[in-house]
Order: sequence, then structure tokens, then C-alpha cells
Amino acid sequence: MSRKNFGAKPFIYPMPVLIVGTYDENGVPNAMNAAWGTITDMNEITISMSPHKTTANLEKTGAFTVSIATEETVVACDYVGVESANNVPDKFARAGFHATKSEFVNAPLIDELPMALECRVKRYEDEILVGEIVNVNADESVLTDGQIDPKKLKPIAYDPVNHAYVGLGEKVGNAFKDGLALKK
Repeated sequence: MSRKNFGAKPFIYPMPVLIVGTYDENGVPNAMNAAWGTITDMNEITISMSPHKTTANLEKTGAFTVSIATEETVVACDYVGVESANNVPDKFARAGFHATKSEFVNAPLIDELPMALECRVKRYEDEILVGEIVNVNADESVLTDGQIDPKKLKPIAYDPVNHAYVGLGEKVGNAFKDGLALKK
């Protein structure tokens, strides 16, 4: 086998496309695209993000939502990553997004994105946001037998090597089950 070295790069698959929703001090919704995020505990999410409008909003409200970008919303989700709310005050609306206030935290749910984590800020330091997940919600349209169905949700992932968004493929195995065949 022959391998090619790329050096130290942020290449990992899959990299979820997360849309962070916040309110400003006047209750105006904002959204930003964040690809560098992951679950770090049973009720905790960690996202790398440099300072900008969203981080200023987090400081004021102490809350945010994290919606899962979908195949149907690629253009809008990419837009909220390439445009700043500091430059375009109606960025949220221009993306075609509509907000419903979360019942659990002071942050907007994005109506067009059918799954979201509702979070409280635990801390933001060294450009790392750590949030406590207080609720996860999903629209009935992406549920099968009461559970979130990835085939209906159609989440996208970010391909950092080729700067592309990709859909998820077919199920290839069963977590916490298939490996049991190798246990002795």
C-alpha cells in the first residue's frame, strides 16, 4: 500500500454541517454555518468558532440552537457561512429562514431545518464554544416509528479536502452489535 502525506490538516470524515442559531440583544435571529463541531459528552456539544456576530450574541443571551443542515437547504446553509450578519443585518431572512423561539432556551429554532439541539452556553474561551444540550427536537416529517430517520432528515456533511457538501450514504452496519462477532 502506498500513502500520500498531507501534513497537519483538519481532514476528518464525516464533518457535520451545523447551523448555529442565536438572538441578538433586540431579539433578531442570526444563523451561522459551523463545520468544526462534535458531541463531547452525553449532553454537551463543542464547536470551534472565531469571534463574530454569533459569539457576541452568545455572550448576551447565553443560549443557542444547533440545527442539522440538510440536502434541501444547502444554498441557504452555505450562505449563512459565507455572509456576516455584521455586513447584512437581514442575513437570516435573506437565507429564507424563519424563526420560532425555542421553549427551552433563548434562541431561535430554524423552521426550515427539521432537527435541532437547544443549548445553554457552558463556556466560550480560546475560540471554543461548549454548550449544554437541554433538548433535542425534530419535526414529525423526519421521524419513523417516533425516532429520527437519517433517510428522511437527509443531513449533509462537509468534505474539507474538496470543499464540498456530501449527502450520507446507505446503512452499512449495526453499531454496538456487528463487532460482537469478533469477541471471544
